[in-house]
Amino acid sequence: MHSDDDSLTLSLSDEAATLAIGARLAQALAPGLVIYLEGDLGSGKTTLVRGVLRGLGWQGNVKSPTYTLVELYAISSLNLHHFDFYRFSQPEEYLDAGLDEYFQGGAVCLVEWPDKAGDYLAPADLRVLLSIEGGGRRAEFIPVTEAGRACLSRLPPSAAATS
Repeated sequence: MHSDDDSLTLSLSDEAATLAIGARLAQALAPGLVIYLEGDLGSGKTTLVRGVLRGLGWQGNVKSPTYTLVELYAISSLNLHHFDFYRFSQPEEYLDAGLDEYFQGGAVCLVEWPDKAGDYLAPADLRVLLSIEGGGRRAEFIPVTEAGRACLSRLPPSAAATS
């Protein structure tokens, strides 16, 4: 585990570790958070979302919204929207798809490939940078707003056990 200023960096040895940190992140979520999931193909973005959903008690399938653009999950008192903008060739496609409304109303929004939506996308409260490192993965949590810092401060200390 590495912590620099407000950020937190964890080594994730395998898929199970990525799922585990997602489950721990689930415990720290608050309504209205916008979390960008950034990283190359295969770096674990959808796996992290699957861990978050499992941590919230979701028992159903978790599929990447690469083609549907968004998957909506209503879990107890929390609404979670999972976005994937990988297929956008220009940022205006975000506007054309009418996705703005999903970022209002207090849902937690997890966004894969946020850069593809350009400046149209709601700003992040928390950025999670995922990368492939040796035989495993690395996750760096960078709070951008006070809400993002509060989320990261609520992350259970046992998250360090995954490093």
